Amino acid sequence: MFKLFVNTKRKLGHINPELQGHFSEHLGRCIYEGIYVGENSDIPNTNGMRNDVVAALREMKVPVLRWPGGCFADEYHWKDGIGPREKRKKMINTHWGGVVEDNSFGTHEFMELCRQLGCKTYINGNLGSGTVQEMSEWVEYMTFGGISPMAELREKNGSKEPWTVDYFGVGNESWGCGGNLTPAYYANEYRRYQTYVRNYHPDRPIKKIACGADVDNYSWTDQVMDTCFQSPEFLHGFMDGLSLHYYTCPENAADKGSATDFDEKVWYKTLAKTLYMETLIERHGAVMDKYDRQHKVGIIVDEWGTWYTCEPGTNPGFLYQQNTMRDALAAGINLNIFNKHCDRVKMANIAQMVNVLQAVILTEGAKMILTPTYHVFKMYNCHQDAELLDSYVETVDIGLEDEYMVPNLNESVSLGTDGKIHITMNNLSVDRDYEIEGQLTETEVLEVKGTVLMNEMHAHNTFEQPEVVKPKEFDGCRVVDNRLVFTIPACSVLHLEVTVSQAE
Repeated sequence: MFKLFVNTKRKLGHINPELQGHFSEHLGRCIYEGIYVGENSDIPNTNGMRNDVVAALREMKVPVLRWPGGCFADEYHWKDGIGPREKRKKMINTHWGGVVEDNSFGTHEFMELCRQLGCKTYINGNLGSGTVQEMSEWVEYMTFGGISPMAELREKNGSKEPWTVDYFGVGNESWGCGGNLTPAYYANEYRRYQTYVRNYHPDRPIKKIACGADVDNYSWTDQVMDTCFQSPEFLHGFMDGLSLHYYTCPENAADKGSATDFDEKVWYKTLAKTLYMETLIERHGAVMDKYDRQHKVGIIVDEWGTWYTCEPGTNPGFLYQQNTMRDALAAGINLNIFNKHCDRVKMANIAQMVNVLQAVILTEGAKMILTPTYHVFKMYNCHQDAELLDSYVETVDIGLEDEYMVPNLNESVSLGTDGKIHITMNNLSVDRDYEIEGQLTETEVLEVKGTVLMNEMHAHNTFEQPEVVKPKEFDGCRVVDNRLVFTIPACSVLHLEVTVSQAE
């Protein structure tokens, strides 16, 4: 029996809803066909947005959405995506598939999508091929409510009132596809560009995100922070967040491995590589601590998820992949890690929302299916705006190769806005159940409800069989002498909702 300990009186930090954020890029069928079909489509839509997709995302409680990229952001010129759609410029999407981008989904459409979703907005600006003036005018176009050329242009295009931009990223992957810049050069460019990302509304200022490192490039983090912090201390480096990108690839860049055809060795290798996220957060956080001990600058993990070789017969530039129970575990592990590091991690955005990489939704024409990852996000939305509680679970290492051993269990616990204690736990074993005894200190357990997502490791949903993997009620948790006693099934994600007498 493995012991779970929860100190209900020790709160370790606030879990921003944005830790469960999402990312939509002009890539493959993420936006076009996946989210946006246009007002004239036979697929039921509202102002061009698919009704079925929007309804599912609203139920999942999307807190924030990042757009338009990704690599696409640094070749995107926002004025190409405004005005009458028939007059918008067409371009070749050189990053993703070499297809024609007609810019029918632009700023107004993105803001409409976020309105329908009820989520915050995260715009990624073009530093790589754009100008300071272009970025500044975009911010003015979106957020300024007075008399100005850009405000007048926005009104001419149908939106009299300004929108709210909650987050603004200055460049994307500037160490690579966003310009191949050195860290010191990027940092100076960041200082310059962000100056003109004006906060026209002091009561709801735009939070500015600097481009951070790719995986374990700690030198990038150090040099960017060093250059940006050569400023008055109260400006905290001119930034509110520093991004981090890390994808779980089971094999290598050239051959990432199949999304559905894998053995137990690859299962454990994938989960071991997923757990590396915690090391990255801790080490980048330690570098940031040299300059920002008060954690005013958050780590923004705005690209994460599993990345496999695309499905056979699909455009390799579209990055379309299936989604199995392995992805459900990868999602659960990452979300638990983000919770546990909520003192430094302030937002995370899975890549991507629909039809691309570790998507929560897949579409095919008018059909739509929810992936195992979708169900994990929905199970975890209990943590949004919650308070992280001190917790610990006993574990043993499991696996088939010394290099890729993993702990058998992974968890996080919070005190939710509903006054209940929420435990999310993952069983990383392919084939073994584990008995758990949970002890919650200084409180009386009154009731426990549970939901579990479980199946064989390859299990996934298809358009022919859309409900192979779906959550079900978990009624296997008993309260014995004020302790939680339950068995967590193999290859599963579990959520326990605990009603207690003194959860304050």
